[in-house]
Amino acid sequence: MSTEDLSAYLSPTSIIDSDNPAVIEYSKRVLKDVDMSDQTAVAVALYNRVRDDFLYNPYIAFHREEAYRASVVIKEGKGYCVSKAALLCALCRVNGIPARIGFATVKNHIATQQLIDLIGTNEFAYHGFTEILLNDEWVAATPAFDRLTCRRHKVEPLAFNGSDDSKYQAYDLDNNLFMEYVEDLGHYADIPVDKIIAKFRVKYGDEIVDKWIDAFNSMRGIAKRRFDQEDVVQST
Repeated sequence: MSTEDLSAYLSPTSIIDSDNPAVIEYSKRVLKDVDMSDQTAVAVALYNRVRDDFLYNPYIAFHREEAYRASVVIKEGKGYCVSKAALLCALCRVNGIPARIGFATVKNHIATQQLIDLIGTNEFAYHGFTEILLNDEWVAATPAFDRLTCRRHKVEPLAFNGSDDSKYQAYDLDNNLFMEYVEDLGHYADIPVDKIIAKFRVKYGDEIVDKWIDAFNSMRGIAKRRFDQEDVVQST
């Protein structure tokens, strides 16, 4: 793979803003004791901090670019799978490690009864994760679910070693089937907001999606729901 092929996966964008001072400063804090010559160690350290420093919250203004922006995640201290994947992607790019965003439709996602009632299904479109180029191989890393969220949902936090794909927890702590990927939606150098909205319309229906957008607009993009206080759905 040539350097030219990788340029899009090393460059900042308006969403994956790896040139933002807040992103650069956060990277420096995380990596102050890490061997910077070891890209795998760098990526793993970044993954661990993005996973646990930022509370998982699926209630974001999904139709707005700023909701996914890496620097905004740092400022707000929370995000959901796509926005946290964008942050990890930006942090890798800060350190010269090619990174991109992968997407899939998933079933038995970490969820609450309120979230399932809101979207009308237990399948979630455009679940996001980060793909990182390490040792000439693209490796998947999913920093979405912090330790506190995993504890509430009775599942082990998802580990990442820099060598093996880390996409989902197949089983919970009681060995129940927990999560599975049902559709691969490809990978991108940036967050394809328009495609996410279009897929949501197909998956959930125009009426529901328009209702969500109107609600976020009326609240100026700030969701009043508290995912961390909702009723956990147990795997079956």
